Amino acid sequence: MHKNYFEQIKRLPLTLILLISLICSIGFIVLYSAANSNLQPWALKQIVNFCIFMPIAIIIALIDLRIIFRLSYIFYFCVLALLVAVELFGSTAMGGKRWIDIGIVKLQPSEPIKIAIVLMLARYFHSLTVDDLSKLHKVIIPIIGVLVPAFLIIREPDLGTGMITLIVSSIIFFAVGFRIKYFIILGVTALVSLPIAWNMLYDYQKKRVMVFLDPERDPLGASYNIIQSKIAIGSGGFFGLGLNQGSQSHLDFLPEHQTDFIFATFAEEFGFLGGMFLLVLYFSLITLSLLIGVNCRTVFSKLMVIGITATLFSHVFINMAMVMGLVPVVGVPLPFISYGGTMMASMLMGFGLVMNAQVNGHTNLTNI
Repeated sequence: MHKNYFEQIKRLPLTLILLISLICSIGFIVLYSAANSNLQPWALKQIVNFCIFMPIAIIIALIDLRIIFRLSYIFYFCVLALLVAVELFGSTAMGGKRWIDIGIVKLQPSEPIKIAIVLMLARYFHSLTVDDLSKLHKVIIPIIGVLVPAFLIIREPDLGTGMITLIVSSIIFFAVGFRIKYFIILGVTALVSLPIAWNMLYDYQKKRVMVFLDPERDPLGASYNIIQSKIAIGSGGFFGLGLNQGSQSHLDFLPEHQTDFIFATFAEEFGFLGGMFLLVLYFSLITLSLLIGVNCRTVFSKLMVIGITATLFSHVFINMAMVMGLVPVVGVPLPFISYGGTMMASMLMGFGLVMNAQVNGHTNLTNI
């Protein structure tokens, strides 16, 4: 028993742990700088979150894969219930009802639901055959399992997280070999539904789309965030202005400089060179995760790794594109960098599952 336990520890992907720790450390530094060289109110809390949830991620990596397999549906329905609770009893802040206040902490179920959906889909498709994918009644179940939480998330409103949920789910559907005709049907349905979706958007969301098409439309209103973000990134130049030297964040020109627009804060102080270094770290983390997935023997493990990696990629791509004005502002944080306890916890636990695939990827799930 002890020998088996130590063998598992030896199989832990130390490079992956190091990459995550390095990215998180950059986040601590940026949050420290964003608060004018103060650990409060963001950096210290983020460090505490990391110190709590990184060990939990390692524990998840050492859990028997069969236990994770069995608990996948239960975890999904528990988090889905929390999403429903947000709809009914959630606390409102910053124009959205996204949190459940339990006194000690505020939970944001839209973060762990991304991990829960990945586990649910991985569990469901693990037991399906290629022939099953051509049967509509087999295909419709996971689609409903994705659309219900996505609808609840978008209603909060949290359009960015809802989009990521749909993107990651689509990647998993593609990975399992969904028929092209289903993607075509879903695509046509989405196009036809665009007018309805547009009318369902809140006024501020419509303004974000309009100012994306015409950034100078409302420079002191809806366009303000993205204009200030571009100024921050541009003023950083090649080498950056230096730690704690960014004027956009320290003079409060840049809103949400500790969350959604933290990359602009980072780019202003560390420049193009720093931005490229961070991108290399993310790229290395994504590549290493995919290599772990390739070496997994079970469909469940492969899809689990693909889903978690796709979640990371979607967040990084949308956030960086958003702060540079390449896509509309949708409120997507930068993983391991942006301030937020639930986001940090969800991503670390998600990569705990990726590490589990490395440690226990050989486990036989046939008889479960």
